[in-house]
Amino acid sequence: METVRERIIRQEQIILSPYAQFAKDTLGREYPEEECNIRTCYQRDRDRIIHCKSFRRLKKKTQVFISPEGDHYRTRLTHTLEVGQIGRTICRALSLNEDLCEAIAMGHDLGHTPFGHAGERVLNKLNPDGFSHSMQSGRVVRYLERNLKGLNLTREVIDGIENHTRKGEPHTREGIVLRYADRIAYLNHDIEDAITAGIITEKQLPEECTNILGHSKSQRITTLVNSIVENSGEEIIMSDKIKKQFENLSEFMFDTVYTNSIAKIEEQKVDKLITELYKYFKKNPEKMPRMYHIIAKEEGLDRAVTDYIQGMSDDFACATFENIFIPRPWKIK
Repeated sequence: METVRERIIRQEQIILSPYAQFAKDTLGREYPEEECNIRTCYQRDRDRIIHCKSFRRLKKKTQVFISPEGDHYRTRLTHTLEVGQIGRTICRALSLNEDLCEAIAMGHDLGHTPFGHAGERVLNKLNPDGFSHSMQSGRVVRYLERNLKGLNLTREVIDGIENHTRKGEPHTREGIVLRYADRIAYLNHDIEDAITAGIITEKQLPEECTNILGHSKSQRITTLVNSIVENSGEEIIMSDKIKKQFENLSEFMFDTVYTNSIAKIEEQKVDKLITELYKYFKKNPEKMPRMYHIIAKEEGLDRAVTDYIQGMSDDFACATFENIFIPRPWKIK
């Protein structure tokens, strides 16, 4: 009797584009496993990521603004969900594999540090081998999760995770869609957060950009998604006109929010906090959990300390720093 998974795989052959990555054609996992009767390999990967500890910690990791007051600012978790939604919309319109794109989306930022890109820059400076959150995300799913057993994901999902920044080149069209979805999501929700915080106003956005892309977050996302859907085929692309304004809007955000914003002043403290934690755990490796002792033995102390600090949430990093370096009040009995 045909299983649910087999039925889904058969339906993919009918519904999906020839350019899609079919579940039946997966390059597989590092360690072969018995197939699930209900879920395809990519659905299974998505579920493994959503249920892992690193995914849960995203709710306490900075997106752009460090420790903002208010309930409506984005975190790495809400960003991840928005990326997944945009990616699925594009894949559905292009008849690509939504499950693969969603799995990549759920895992693409698992390797982010506390305090967002500010923390990433510090670890990149401190670790002799450098640090990239995209490659670290791959390391999380391949090795660090499940106490160094990893999640044993498919090669297509890991490829998409490790190549989701503009420096990489995904081998599937779903991975390329995810890369676009990531940029569309963070640019537009960062604009919304910056406006909410009073850092910029809608009127300050470049008029040429808003006239073409739209005057609201919803309009801009719709324009960008439509451009990809209307212009993609064998290649996943935007029109030159839309892409130009997308890049211009991105440059505006880097100049006014990402690098020169008053709200980014707190990032100056991130360098000190992470540097001191790094130095402390290199000097006192026994203070790290046992799992990192194994990493230190196999790959060196810098690698172990980097993995430990990267996995911290903003709150845990602050609490750890306070516990180590801030004197505690005491009472005379």
